[in-house]
Amino acid sequence: MEQPNLKDIILNAGFKFNKNLGQNFISDKNLLDAIVADSGVNENDVVVEIGTGGGTLTRALSEKAGRVISFEVDKTLKPVLDVTLAGANNVEVVFKDVLKMSDEELKSVVGERFKLVANLPYYITTPLIMRLIESELFVETITVMVQKEVADRLVANVGSKDYASISLAIQSYGEAHITRTVKRDMFFPKPNVDSAVVKITLDKTKLDGYDKELVHHLIRAAFAMRRKTLVNNLSVAFSISKDEATKKVTDAGFAPLIRGEALSLENFLTLSRQFEN
Repeated sequence: MEQPNLKDIILNAGFKFNKNLGQNFISDKNLLDAIVADSGVNENDVVVEIGTGGGTLTRALSEKAGRVISFEVDKTLKPVLDVTLAGANNVEVVFKDVLKMSDEELKSVVGERFKLVANLPYYITTPLIMRLIESELFVETITVMVQKEVADRLVANVGSKDYASISLAIQSYGEAHITRTVKRDMFFPKPNVDSAVVKITLDKTKLDGYDKELVHHLIRAAFAMRRKTLVNNLSVAFSISKDEATKKVTDAGFAPLIRGEALSLENFLTLSRQFEN
């Protein structure tokens, strides 16, 4: 079905954009189809979308997926969605905030297994991704449009200026890469920055055999104050002396003045063994 003219539909519905919700919609059919292709969604998949927006990505997903459940917090979008999603019989729009739902509540709506695809507003990107990858939900893949600078952090590796605790958090649960960059003029209304699509393929067995809470505590501690050494950060985070922190760092095979940003995920796993006893 040909994509409706989103701007006209929004105008006719009298919808007003809410800046607090970071609402920037996409209407270009080629781009929408490309995002769906990047996600790898097919007719056997249940797809969860966070932020229905104008419904254009939702419709594009419905043309490939078996079922689409889209969550939206702005109920004033309903008149717009009544038009843009007309005839999309495999789509269900749920007006709830996913971040306020428990795993069991989500499972009752979407089932046991799904792929997530979304054009995410900046303010929920990190909490939403962490909510999903740390949950007990069976999320196969996460394909999200985010601000380019955020995308760079999500996929960064050790040695990169964008390397951060969120980079390591994602690495500990899967593999992430940028599938495409998207110029700001592809959105309506146009945001102030460019965006990128990031795909995360999840593997929640990567930390099997390790104390997951301890590993993540170490990662957060290491990046808490980037200007300080790993020893200083660990001393504060674990309430131990600098001498004790130094011994743990050196016993793990690292220089006493090393900074947390110089450690890979494998390095943090090695370090975690020093804190297990």
